[in-house]
Amino acid sequence: MIPHACAAFSMSAFLEGTIETILVVEDEAIVCELAAEALSDEGYRVLTAADALEAEAILARESVDLLFTDIDLARNTNGLALAHHARRERPGLPVVYTSGGRGSLSHGEAVAQSIFVPKPYRPSDLVALTKDILRRSHPHHA
Repeated sequence: MIPHACAAFSMSAFLEGTIETILVVEDEAIVCELAAEALSDEGYRVLTAADALEAEAILARESVDLLFTDIDLARNTNGLALAHHARRERPGLPVVYTSGGRGSLSHGEAVAQSIFVPKPYRPSDLVALTKDILRRSHPHHA
């Protein structure tokens, strides 16, 4: 299992200085591991948390380039509140929500310019979406 604060990167990403950090917030261990592994395999530094409280602690001490969060999390926390908290601290932070219990999010629930991906999703789709979002938010790394 991937630890809660894991970091993995490819040598080419390291040499280019383009290691971007993704925070994956997911309380289902196997789902978290699959998402984190897919992103790590593509050269991203991946941090993981099982709930919004852990995620907020990570956001307070780490530079994160993208937040990927489930909506319904452990300890009665949720990704919606987490994303709003994260955006207050980092207004431009890209946010991707996921959920197995919802088909979509209303604009009032989600932070502006966020993306919703329903479960189940393919890890390859998550990687492609992440690359696209980060390419648009960090064009100098493209």
